[in-house]
Amino acid sequence: MVEQFEIFVGFLGFWALVLFVVTVWLEMTGQSALWWALGLAAVLAAMGGLWALRRRVLRRHTDDAEQ
Repeated sequence: MVEQFEIFVGFLGFWALVLFVVTVWLEMTGQSALWWALGLAAVLAAMGGLWALRRRVLRRHTDDAEQ
């Protein structure tokens, strides 16, 4: 189960990197990057939420193994 979280975090991390590069490129060329930056913020928020959920599942899994 934890491996699936890690795969999804990696997937979101890849797209966060792509969105970051596109946002920086658009800003440097003087084009509007608002929607790209908002997409990046959404991906980063999803990664943070998924990371917190992963920690909760991992903690529950280790608590069950101790009992």
